[in-house]
Amino acid sequence: MQLERVWLILRKGSQAAQRQARRCAQDLRSQGVIVTTAVSGLGLNPFPGLLATESDLPDLAIVLGGDGTVLAAARHLASFAVPVLSFNVGGHLGFLTHDRRLLRLRGEANGEPDSHDPDDNLWQRLRDDRFAIEKRMMLEARIDRGDGVPQDGDVPDDTDLNGVGDGPHGALNDFYFRPYLDELSPTCMLELEIDGEVVDQYRGDGLIIATPTGSTGYAMAAGGPILHPGIEAIVVTPICPMSLSSRAVVVPPGSRLSVWPLGESSRRVKLWKDGAHATVLEPGDRCVLQRGRHPVLMLQLEQSPSYYSTLTHKLHWAGSLTAGEPSRN
Repeated sequence: MQLERVWLILRKGSQAAQRQARRCAQDLRSQGVIVTTAVSGLGLNPFPGLLATESDLPDLAIVLGGDGTVLAAARHLASFAVPVLSFNVGGHLGFLTHDRRLLRLRGEANGEPDSHDPDDNLWQRLRDDRFAIEKRMMLEARIDRGDGVPQDGDVPDDTDLNGVGDGPHGALNDFYFRPYLDELSPTCMLELEIDGEVVDQYRGDGLIIATPTGSTGYAMAAGGPILHPGIEAIVVTPICPMSLSSRAVVVPPGSRLSVWPLGESSRRVKLWKDGAHATVLEPGDRCVLQRGRHPVLMLQLEQSPSYYSTLTHKLHWAGSLTAGEPSRN
């Protein structure tokens, strides 16, 4: 991999991410690399500005933060095929990030400040192509406004729906539908159609449409299954449904899903993408969801990464809650 231009994306409000970003930028610039640093977080989206003002796309985007920072980068960079390398600096759970100890700068390899092995640092490792690229499936959503009148914030896109609408919105983890006004009622009614066939009407707290990557997020908390990220599929999980027969289902990745809010005009529904607000739907509007046209490119530094080891560590499996270590079976 060539390293001529790098974007450093750091988590908003994290002092640790700011310090690490300064150190990375200084080390890269000393090697002649063009570095652009930007802050990402709640209410702060740097990507439209970067994509509009930077003269060239980066060879690599390095994310310093948690999963939320990675998700924001994936949503905006997947369609441009910009590889994303992420480190858990100032984040929390970190399902999508590397351990920050793998971020070795020149002169500090293996945690030893006096080490001067030129090949034992992150930048040389990238230049020598000592990594793997993992393609993660994305989801795409478009809104078809039933009354033909756009809402504030709608971004028209006629490539698929040929009408007044909004989209496409992208998500690496999930899209989910929740009631817009909690003071009316904490529930909503949603009709789901898969490949032109009505499957169910869900009355409850909402509905989650997730990727395998997102199956360990909100969908898991709602009782959905965990899918290995090497599988391409779409997970549909109702949130606290009022019917015991409403269950999570897994559908093929090529499926086309349509979701309609039902009920009175006041029963509006919010659509969220990876935990960020996307848009608002009214009864009569339709949300069409399908596999994204572009996967996100995630750099993997570990030679033999184990998804099951990640699950065991992050979710405290294999007896770690009781014994502190896996059993010897």
